[in-house]
Amino acid sequence: MAPGGTDGLTSCACKGIRRCLVCEKVKGKGPLEANGLKIVHHFLYDPETKLAVCKDGTAASFPFPGIFLWENFISEEEEKNLISTMDQDVWNESQSGRRKQDFGPKVNFKKRKVRVSGFSGLPSLSQKLVLRMQQEPSLAGFQPVEQCNLDYHPQRGSAIDPHLDDSWLWGERLVTINMLSSTTLTMSLEQGLPELGPAEEVHVAVHLPHRSLVVLYGEARHRWKHAIRREDVQERRVCSTYRELSAEFLPGGQQAQLGAQLLDIALSFQGTPL
Repeated sequence: MAPGGTDGLTSCACKGIRRCLVCEKVKGKGPLEANGLKIVHHFLYDPETKLAVCKDGTAASFPFPGIFLWENFISEEEEKNLISTMDQDVWNESQSGRRKQDFGPKVNFKKRKVRVSGFSGLPSLSQKLVLRMQQEPSLAGFQPVEQCNLDYHPQRGSAIDPHLDDSWLWGERLVTINMLSSTTLTMSLEQGLPELGPAEEVHVAVHLPHRSLVVLYGEARHRWKHAIRREDVQERRVCSTYRELSAEFLPGGQQAQLGAQLLDIALSFQGTPL
């Protein structure tokens, strides 16, 4: 995307089984069909009780650990400044109708290699946001080494498939700021829960209000996949996800020296998108 946030709908970056509206309308690819044979139990996350509550009342609620939600983490004025600054940089096409800006080291996860060259740190506007995050007890000591901005738009059919983030390089806490519109984060467990039937998939919908921050850790980070479905993007949505280093790259770890180098660069807050 060119600076200013305009959307070109003539090409996409989808590969493999991924789809967006450009694929389906311009390139003639059909939308993926869901497996209608699988039973899916739908729950809604209650941030007050930290329970997953069954939407139709056919199953008992259960504790859903590993989510912290901070509403109104940023103000309207901060949001306006953040989006304006992002839109002055180039948005690069990503898969499933998303566009992105990366502030982090280049990583080959298959070969487990990290390249420092070209990495200039997190953007300057993130410095005060990181300091604010660190005031929250559940984010004590949080030192992000990577920031990824993602731009979702219903006109492109933007989404992100169910996935688990890497845990070789990225650490325990995944932190995301949700901007411009509210959406739903869908947590899924394909193997199901014993009390519901081990072959029956479980979905837990987590409502992400406008300008909120969400943290995934523990079971929500390592056991449950997370996704943003196409139908849950009703307006333009921009999010910034921050990732910290895993223990292997922290003091005492096998790659502590590389980790220290990455953190020095990241927390200089002088970054430009790669």
